[in-house]
Amino acid sequence: MWSIFGGRKAEPAAKVASIFIYPIKSCRGFSVPEAPITSTGFRWDRQWLVINSKGRAYTQRIEPKLALVEVQLPKAAFTEDWEPTNTSYLVLRAPGMNELKVSMKSTGKVIDDVSMWEWSGSALDEGAEASEWFSSYLGKPSRLVRFIEGSETRAVDPEYAGGYRTMFSDLFPFMLLSQASLDALNEVLKEPLLVNRFRPNILVDRCEPYAEDLWTEIKINDLTFYGVRLCSRCKVPTINQENGIAGREPTEMLMKVRSDKVLRPNRKQQGQVYFGMNLVCKESLTQGISKVVKVGDPVYVLKKVSSVADAAA
Repeated sequence: MWSIFGGRKAEPAAKVASIFIYPIKSCRGFSVPEAPITSTGFRWDRQWLVINSKGRAYTQRIEPKLALVEVQLPKAAFTEDWEPTNTSYLVLRAPGMNELKVSMKSTGKVIDDVSMWEWSGSALDEGAEASEWFSSYLGKPSRLVRFIEGSETRAVDPEYAGGYRTMFSDLFPFMLLSQASLDALNEVLKEPLLVNRFRPNILVDRCEPYAEDLWTEIKINDLTFYGVRLCSRCKVPTINQENGIAGREPTEMLMKVRSDKVLRPNRKQQGQVYFGMNLVCKESLTQGISKVVKVGDPVYVLKKVSSVADAAA
């Protein structure tokens, strides 16, 4: 591992092109010009979750129709000191459904035995109207719940990033992808894909394809992010985010060009494909300082590994 230190006088390695927030896990995300960082990731990101009658998480892996659920928040929700009022709502829309408004004030009752992957705990139930809406849309009993920031903790795998937390994101608080990597993949696909297939939080440009594979420490707007693990990809990128229909790509192509067999031939094989880098933010552990990432922010690489085979996966 080697380091590059040079502060603001150094040439940036990339630039933040887009920031994406996904308030309800597996539902449609949207881009914002800036986003404040909390102890669990970008504010509002994957704070809500749709569950079944047993409290288990629904994701697009099981319910691809979730891709068609549009979520809208007040524009002001992404300014640093904004707090919701009694008239602040998540607004949900989906094909064949009436518009649903969910209060952003935490007013629901606490329900127990909510689970997602390795985590189980309590969550706030968003009420009967939201339950009926998702139950009707998915055609099976469903509820919308909200992570309880004050009393619940979902720790990141300590093998990769001890001490960090997230809410309902899969494994880590942030996922970064470069436009160059997407462009390189699209060059070898028969049908090019949109970035929404890969659901990054931070999209950067002005770097080489797959440069992010190597980044272990970067600076964005004076915030330190650690690249803690290559992002292994599941079924979700095969789901067309415009119609909810799954196909074979990009997984088949990623197996040819981005599998651990290709990228890490001398490492333990896990049968994974990789696209993007999972991040944590050092300052998310610190209170009382300004923490905002903005579109256009330069990205400075402070540390990187020499090859993708040396990256954590």
